[in-house]
Amino acid sequence: MTQELARRIALTIGALLLFLLGTRVPVTGMWTSSGSLPPGAVARLSIFALGLIPYLSAAIVIRLLSVVWRGLSSLERSGEHGRRRIARHTLILTLAFATFQAYGIASAIQRIPEIAAGADGWFAVSATASMVGGVVLLIWLSEQITSHGVGNGLALILSVGILVDLPNDVAGIVDLVQRGAVSGNLVLAHMIFWVVVVVLIVFVEGARRNVRVEFSERRVGKRVLSPRAAVLPIKINNAGYLIPVTVAPWIFYLPLAFASFVFGASTPWVAAAYVHLQLGRPAHMILISIAVFVLALFYTAYVVDPEHAADSLAKHGGVIPGVAPGEPTADYLDRVVSLTTVVGAVYLTVLQLIPEAFVASGHALPYNMGGGAALVVVCTILDLQSQVRDLSLTDPGGERQ
Repeated sequence: MTQELARRIALTIGALLLFLLGTRVPVTGMWTSSGSLPPGAVARLSIFALGLIPYLSAAIVIRLLSVVWRGLSSLERSGEHGRRRIARHTLILTLAFATFQAYGIASAIQRIPEIAAGADGWFAVSATASMVGGVVLLIWLSEQITSHGVGNGLALILSVGILVDLPNDVAGIVDLVQRGAVSGNLVLAHMIFWVVVVVLIVFVEGARRNVRVEFSERRVGKRVLSPRAAVLPIKINNAGYLIPVTVAPWIFYLPLAFASFVFGASTPWVAAAYVHLQLGRPAHMILISIAVFVLALFYTAYVVDPEHAADSLAKHGGVIPGVAPGEPTADYLDRVVSLTTVVGAVYLTVLQLIPEAFVASGHALPYNMGGGAALVVVCTILDLQSQVRDLSLTDPGGERQ
């Protein structure tokens, strides 16, 4: 292990420990008349109670706007200056989201005297400020990990937040088995199922459709680059996870919320719609599957631009064997991307349906792990492994050993 790698690992561990410590610090002014907080209240109402959700929501909104707003899309692709402006817009929107959510939570806490004993008019302000500050601190920690530590800071904090609940979930399941409330065979079936899911995620996330490319001899300045062969790797899952799965529920829940506001939540058809759109209901499973599948296709079409790739190949003297440069190359790449995207969309849809399938079948167990959480954790570990391997082969001077 190099000295640089050891320093980065130490910084990453320290940042994650600070995150875990923050989940045990209650928001300002939250205290009970007995002098102690109810069990579990600290974790749920800490300064990090909002987590990274406001930041992720803002980033998703900015990304969606860039899909439909050409000016924002151009800014996103205009280099470092454009990325800084996008980051600034994302942070401003994050603060707006965090303030709105934090004030709503603080107002709800203020109405519970058992939790916020003796709360005055400043409680909502101070509690809101502490939660918004917690979001800003988490963003800063994630940036420090990404820049000076090991791995992606956002993904690591999300993964630690998921994994930290696993021991309690396992202890609860063991207790249910010991009391005979849950069959041991069911628990074993869940364990085998998740092993298969993890293997599937590792396989799909590492899979690539390699398109062979040949580069002709060309001159770059005073250098002459000899002919060479290479591959253009195309991922199976180019859409990621957050955009399709986060936006999918908005497609039918936002119109339903608007209908509830206009016609009233007690209107029979609105109330019936809410019932049928609950987790595990057939209508919800069908609609969420269609939404995730379609969003994965559309978002991949935005992320992977065959025309841009074809132009880039032509600019650097690259051709796909048997395919003419220009528009034929773009059409060929479009067909390849379309086929792989369909496979990736089905993969994301299956992962999204895992918790609902358990609920619908009546074989659910009391744990919070879902297909999306497993995807985040596994991808984070794979990325961490890759970065550690690269850094372990690099000396402090930045040269490979």
